[in-house]
Amino acid sequence: MTTALERHITSPLAASDRSAPAANPRVKLYKRRIAISHPDPQAGEQLLVEALGAADRDAMHGILRQLVKASAVGQKPDEANLAFMISTIRSIAPKDSVEAMLVSQMVSVHMAAMRFACRLACTDDLAQQEGIARALTRLSRTFAAQVEALNRHRNSDERAITVQNLSVQDGGRAIVGNVTQHAGVLVAEAGASGAGQGPSR
Repeated sequence: MTTALERHITSPLAASDRSAPAANPRVKLYKRRIAISHPDPQAGEQLLVEALGAADRDAMHGILRQLVKASAVGQKPDEANLAFMISTIRSIAPKDSVEAMLVSQMVSVHMAAMRFACRLACTDDLAQQEGIARALTRLSRTFAAQVEALNRHRNSDERAITVQNLSVQDGGRAIVGNVTQHAGVLVAEAGASGAGQGPSR
């Protein structure tokens, strides 16, 4: 017997400090079109632009069409899967176009991984289990690499620390030149010379 879950209300599971609206506009899938369900169509589009981290309306519609295809179950787009994907993207909060595309790929890879996890749980055939397990492993590794890529992208704009005043005591050491610090590592530019250095030991 197959049981379908019906969801009428989207409620947060934990308290959130977001100032954005509590829910995304619902996306309705029809045979030949995609519709954003919201009392104010323009406001609904803007909410979806913000949720997907899209640069504009055209980018939002492009990402949305790709997510619809990735949401498919048995070659038919699924509204519940799509709502989950949009909600997950919104919770990750992509901040630019690169993040919007990367996070969309992440949720799509996650969906594919969970499909393979379901297949693995539902088969007793050893040969099928091995093939499915390999695919699931690849998808899981891809997802982990995507998370790492997102973190690298977000941390790439760390600002350098600039020291304008420096006092060196007797026996102390200083570097004369441009020094930048990223992630706790000090790097001096080539050609920097030592000043105020104490006697070498």
